[in-house]
Amino acid sequence: MTQTPNLPPIIESDETDYRDSGVTSTVAIAGHPFHPLLVTFPIALLVSALGTDLGYWLTNDTFWARASLWLVGAGLVSGMLAALTGMLDFLRIERVRKRTAGWAHMALNVAALTLTLINFILRYGNYVDAVLPTGLILSMIVSTLLSLSGWYGAELVYRHKVAVIGYGDRDR
Repeated sequence: MTQTPNLPPIIESDETDYRDSGVTSTVAIAGHPFHPLLVTFPIALLVSALGTDLGYWLTNDTFWARASLWLVGAGLVSGMLAALTGMLDFLRIERVRKRTAGWAHMALNVAALTLTLINFILRYGNYVDAVLPTGLILSMIVSTLLSLSGWYGAELVYRHKVAVIGYGDRDR
């Protein structure tokens, strides 16, 4: 039987993370954290904006450009709510700040929201002309940033056990 060589871990981990009971979210009701619930909205809205931008590019139908404006606007508002709950957890849970995944998740989301704000400002008042090429490019970048951020968010939840338990001890 061959033995695999000791390779460095691809993802940071600490063996103690797998042995403890986890840490609760600081923004929760009855043990249910808000941040994982709220992030579904900006992700869906902003990725859909990429789809409607592509729809406008392919059809030149202004319906798709108008839909993109609304999706980017709603994605911005819902993203700010998700960011608020995520930032509260980031500031209050030491385990999140100790992990590269926590910092990467936050930085990617700040970048995505900043680009979304720019995307919305560019579209507001002239949503048709703003789609190609700038709006489409910004939507592609934001969708990519959200994918990467989701990876790091999952690292926090599944590998480092952040916001996975109800009532219990908190890592402060």
